[in-house]
Amino acid sequence: MHTDVTGLLHAWSRGDPAALEQLAPLVHRELREMARRILAGDRRGAEWHPTELVQESYVRLLDCR
Repeated sequence: MHTDVTGLLHAWSRGDPAALEQLAPLVHRELREMARRILAGDRRGAEWHPTELVQESYVRLLDCR
């Protein structure tokens, strides 16, 4: 079982579907924390919630594939 993001990314790129299952919650947690920090310092961000920002990020990331 992989525990680091880089290892999971490598495993996923090699076709390991279990790596994505482990990677997704790690990335989601990190994106949510980043969104919370960003929005806390930006008054314009008051109309966004961290979860919404994370979801939008996911949509854009998935659209790139």
